Amino acid sequence: MKLNLDVLRPSKKEWIDAVMADFPSFLQDHADCERKASAMAMSMVAKYPDRLEIIPELIETGVEELEHFQMVYKIMEEQGIQLAHKIPEDKYVKQLIKLCHSGREERFLDKLLIASVVETRGAERFKLVAEAQTDEALQKFYKMLWTSEAKHGHIYVKMALNYFPKDQVYERLAWWIDREAEILDGLEIRSALH
Repeated sequence: MKLNLDVLRPSKKEWIDAVMADFPSFLQDHADCERKASAMAMSMVAKYPDRLEIIPELIETGVEELEHFQMVYKIMEEQGIQLAHKIPEDKYVKQLIKLCHSGREERFLDKLLIASVVETRGAERFKLVAEAQTDEALQKFYKMLWTSEAKHGHIYVKMALNYFPKDQVYERLAWWIDREAEILDGLEIRSALH
């Protein structure tokens, strides 16, 4: 059963054109995003140790994201591409986080839903990368990632449904989907995941 909502606006053609024109930069950013996704899942374990129902899934998601980082790094290594010396600020995620409620419970819900939205956008974009790739191995890799990210989009909504009423979760998720589209529209198009 599909738990998350699809992104409101599809990525622009200019985005995939930028990615394919500078794929090494995309790989560097992609590696950074996988590291951050793993750290985010694990930080939720640390911040909400009382949420026993979701800790196993958060750990599993964190490990899976770290495995994705390892896979991206292997591709980079094969192509002679180094990791970025500094992880640049992710304006997309930063703007989403800025819109979070400040109360503990509301912020907990918002963080789960932001994670769902970010993973859902990642799935949409990895699908575009897979379809644009001419390298068979990279095409297969990004197809695998697109299904994995879509699954993560579901997982975070499922986690939220453990603690909040369905109507509240989906009303707030729809709100986040709207905000995400607005934020994405305002960002510079570059060879990066966001």
